[in-house]
Amino acid sequence: MRAFEQIKDWPVRHAAVGVVTRDGVRTAGATERVFPLASVTKPLVAYAVLVAVEEGAIELDQPAGPPGATVRHLLAHTSGIAFDTTEVIAAPGTRRVYSSAGFEILAAFVAEQTGIAFPEYLREAVFEPLGMTASVLAGPAGHAARSTAADLVRFGAELLDPQLISAQTHAEATTVAFPGLNGVLPGYGSQRPNDWGLGFEIRDAKSPHWTGGSNSAGTYGHFGQSGTFLWIDPELGVASIALSDENFGDWAREAWPVFSDTVIAEVILARNSVPK
Repeated sequence: MRAFEQIKDWPVRHAAVGVVTRDGVRTAGATERVFPLASVTKPLVAYAVLVAVEEGAIELDQPAGPPGATVRHLLAHTSGIAFDTTEVIAAPGTRRVYSSAGFEILAAFVAEQTGIAFPEYLREAVFEPLGMTASVLAGPAGHAARSTAADLVRFGAELLDPQLISAQTHAEATTVAFPGLNGVLPGYGSQRPNDWGLGFEIRDAKSPHWTGGSNSAGTYGHFGQSGTFLWIDPELGVASIALSDENFGDWAREAWPVFSDTVIAEVILARNSVPK
């Protein structure tokens, strides 16, 4: 893909990108290199939590975290837990407070309910079934996963066509939970509203945004401060990932939307050129 040529101009030492469509998977760059995912960890952790829901080990509306909060609140960043401490700064369900600490609480809760250490549960529930052999959670559940582009496109393919969870659970996770809540999107400031699903940010009408201007409003995913992103556009049937070794900053704000728009334009052009 022509879009893949753009990573040569990114101010990074190493990068890897990938695109998943109904026609297959394409990747470029250091696809076998292990990168720290930072907050792209959260969708992986959320997916393991959803598997636990499917297995009946936990329930979305089961109390977890601060008083009045549930698993659903923690997944949707509405538990009221602060970003990186267990301090409660809002009543559950009243604000979108982005919280890495909330995902650590989730991981501990799943471990308590299943009797399995969470890194092991994540491996058994998500990584092994998807063949993500290089992926690991090496620390806190909010930001400490490591993976490769070769692995992460497998997760993107799962999100386009879920096999580990039901279509109903997948739809619930990738549509807005607790609609209308305002909050801060890291790197992009106050959003009104700041829409999230269960572990996935929902693009909606946010602008500027780390995805492309041509991404549909239903696009969901996550980006990480280590210079990583994953998005899935269900309207277009496309997933895209990027991993790098340069922290998120102005370069990413400029480069990522251009990359995403180029990917989408190429996919649409290819589809329109197929004889009918």
